[in-house]
Amino acid sequence: MTGAGPAADVVDLAARRGLTVATAESLTAGMVAATLADVPGASAVLLGGIIAYQGDVKQKLLRVDAELLSSAGAVDPRVAAAMAEGARNAFSADIGVATTGVAGPSPHEGKPVGTVFTAISTPWGTTTFDHHFAGDRAAIRSASRDAVLVELRDALAEGTNSRPR
Repeated sequence: MTGAGPAADVVDLAARRGLTVATAESLTAGMVAATLADVPGASAVLLGGIIAYQGDVKQKLLRVDAELLSSAGAVDPRVAAAMAEGARNAFSADIGVATTGVAGPSPHEGKPVGTVFTAISTPWGTTTFDHHFAGDRAAIRSASRDAVLVELRDALAEGTNSRPR
């Protein structure tokens, strides 16, 4: 790892392993992909991203099940998992990452402000993470971006969810 922050570590670790990454972002609206793209060498790793702010975009572009969206709402760990898997599949990437949540200022679909779910998907499995961030809209979005980058870095450092090194 480079020690220059989680995004730099992600690019370094993924590049050394020959792995590619794609993003599916709702509340972060491209912040994860943009942060990765700021790192020199990101073009060897980052394939692209889908900003899926609306449910129909999640359904059409990421293939999130319409019934799941209808019953659970957009802010749900299963939706985050489906988004990450959808990004991985849409871009034929090794790893898909996703963010979905409520940045505020008001609750959404019965979920309080600061509720965030992130997910990391590899061919070997998908892991979701449950977060509750405090602060204003910008702080929640930034914390969400930072959290998923750390989760991605940790997955790469551990061998991408049990993938042999």
